Order: sequence, then structure tokens, then C-alpha cells
Amino acid sequence: MSEEINVQDQAAMDNFVSLKKGDTVKGTIVKIDDNQAYVSLGYKYDGVIPVRELSAIQLGNASEAVQVGQEVELKVVSIDDEKEKLVLSKRLIDGEKAWDGLQSRFESGEVFEVVVADVVKGGLVADVGVRGFIPASMVERHFVEDFSDYKGRTLRVKVKEIDRENNKVILSAKEVLDAEFEQNKQQVIAGLQVGAQLEGTVQRLTPFGAFVDIGGIDGLVHVSELSWQHVAHPKDVVSEGQAVTVKVLKVDPAAGKISLSLKAAQPGPWESAAGQFNVGDIVTGTVRRLVTFGAFVEIAPGVEGLVHISQIAHHHIATPFEVLKEGQEVQAKVLDFNSAEKRVSLSIKETQEAPEQSASEQKAPRAGGGRPQRGERPVKAEDLGNNPNVSLNSSSMSYSLAERFGDKLSKLK
Repeated sequence: MSEEINVQDQAAMDNFVSLKKGDTVKGTIVKIDDNQAYVSLGYKYDGVIPVRELSAIQLGNASEAVQVGQEVELKVVSIDDEKEKLVLSKRLIDGEKAWDGLQSRFESGEVFEVVVADVVKGGLVADVGVRGFIPASMVERHFVEDFSDYKGRTLRVKVKEIDRENNKVILSAKEVLDAEFEQNKQQVIAGLQVGAQLEGTVQRLTPFGAFVDIGGIDGLVHVSELSWQHVAHPKDVVSEGQAVTVKVLKVDPAAGKISLSLKAAQPGPWESAAGQFNVGDIVTGTVRRLVTFGAFVEIAPGVEGLVHISQIAHHHIATPFEVLKEGQEVQAKVLDFNSAEKRVSLSIKETQEAPEQSASEQKAPRAGGGRPQRGERPVKAEDLGNNPNVSLNSSSMSYSLAERFGDKLSKLK
């Protein structure tokens, strides 16, 4: 029996002696330390895989790459007979096998999974047989400030760039996400109907509006469609992450654009105001705009009524700017309210007591033969014609013609 064992040992030694640097061998992991793994090759003594030769990426512990009982294919790095030490490399074998596969994946655009092995400056690292690098700009579709929780995550990637000579492999997860997003976007757009109301989530805000996620794609709610009231900035109405109900205004499949409205999905101010105001009511409002012919006063959010210049004050004013200013709070009387036509007529002066007239103001107007007083402009026919409160007839005009042209007419006789 002892002779048989000696024969086997001799055969193993002969095989061992025949090994040389660069040879490929197969073995089983029998023991793992922090910085190396031991492999049984069927020879007189086991081989050793230093932690640096276990993977193309930096490992903190040998157990991150292999397990006891695992069969591995290795390359002989060095042989030291005196120390009975055989140094092996799993990394070199993995690298040789990886390049051809990575080249094929690069050419075909194949999507495959990788596990993030480390977070480094500028991006992420994954073991793909060789060191694969995912730049920070190629991880997500959106900006990521902190990648500290990405270690150990599984990402779906494509080979973006490959350079075997310089041992360089660039991977991209963003390209995979972009492609999936576009596919989903077209499906969602195809199913959208103008006028449909949808639930969404505010994704981001810009000075010109808010982008709302309506099922994997974003639609724009322009700042003018956020509220029935004037909005200076979207942040005054909504915030990122807020759930909202929106209405589809327009869909452009070719451009991939969706226009949404927040205010259209809510009752309009005129609908809400219907029944709230009646003719004769005294209301409090805010002067929003001043124009030459009057003032627009907001009496409810999004509901503005016109105070005609003739209804602003009891005394004559040339322009509304003489007595009112934008932002001023005023009381007004409702003269007419028509929610269907979105029209309100208001009067400020009818909420105020009329001033007492002086003795001169109480005198009746001059008779037809009276002359204009000094400093008073003569009344012109066109002035009377434009005044709806004056009835223009021959008797009312006779005094001014005889008064103005009597002397000239007598000379013509």
C-alpha cells in the first residue's frame, strides 16, 4: 500500500515539475484568509491566490471574490520549489475570457447586469472580468450628488467604450435607461387624449413652468397654466414631489412634447363665483389694473370687474390714476354680474355718499342765449354729439349760432 502511495506522490511531483509560468490549471478553493485564498490542484502542495490576483478590482477581503469549495480556473504566476509555493491568478484568466465577450457586447449593444463593486472619484467600478468603469454622468438620467449608497447595487449597462490595449472599459447605465424611457414615452403618448385628466407628480420646477411625471414621462405645465391667478414663479404654487391633478392640453408625438394644465383641472374662478355675487351687493376688492377708461378690480381669485371711469368718483376725473392706484383695496357695488360671459360691472362711487352741492352748482344750466363765462370753453357741437347724456336738436343749437355768427350775418344782408 505504501508503495502505491509513493507512486502517486511521484506522479504528482512529476506533474508539478512540468508546470511553468503562464500555464492554465484548474483547482478547488480549500481555505480563505483575509489576503489570499488556497487552492488544491491535486499536487503535493496547494497553490495560493493573493487577493490582488483574485479580481480586476480592488478587494478588501479574499472572501469577496471566492468561496470554499468553489472550482476555479487559474493561471500560474510563479513557482518557488524551495518554499513549496505556487502563486496563481484568477484575475488573468477572467481578463482573457472577458475581452472577447465585452467586444461582442459592444458591437451588438447588448444590455447586461453588473454589480457595483466600489464607489470612486468620478463614478462607479464593476468587475466585468476586467475593471469596468461607469462615469458619474452615465449612471442615471438625472444628476446624482452622492453615490455612497450605490455599492452592491445591480445595474443594467451597455459597453460604451472598449480599449483592450490600454485595459479600458467604459460602461453606461444611462443609455439603457434612456432607451427604456423613450420606449415607454411613445407608448404613453400614444394613449393620451386631449382633455383627459391625469394624476401626476411634480418632478422639477423652472422659471417658465413645472414638469409633471404622468406615468414615466414628463409633461410641461406652463406658468400660465398653474393657477387662475397670476403666478410670478411656479414655486409659489407647487413644490417638487407634490401630487397633482392635471389636464392634457396638447400632445405632439413627433416632438415628444406634452402640454398640461393644473388650473384647467380645477373649477374655474367664474364657476366658483356663480351664485356668490348678486346685483346690489357691496364687495371688497383689489385694484389690479388701471386703464384710461376705468379700473379692473379683483373681487374674488381670478374674477375681475370693471369700474368705468364714470363710476369711480362723484366728481369729474380725467383719468382713474388721479384717485386710484394698483394694489389698492376698495369697496364697490355690483351693478351687473354675468358669469357666463365672465363680465362684472362695478361702481365705487355708489358706495360713497355724494358731496353736497354748492349754491353755484345748484343753479340751472344757462339758457340758449347766454354767453360762456370768462375762462369757460364754448360748447362745441361735436362735444355734445359724443355725450350720451345730451340730446342734440335745433333749438339747443340755435343760441350758439346766432351768438357766434350774428354780426357776420348782418353784414351779408
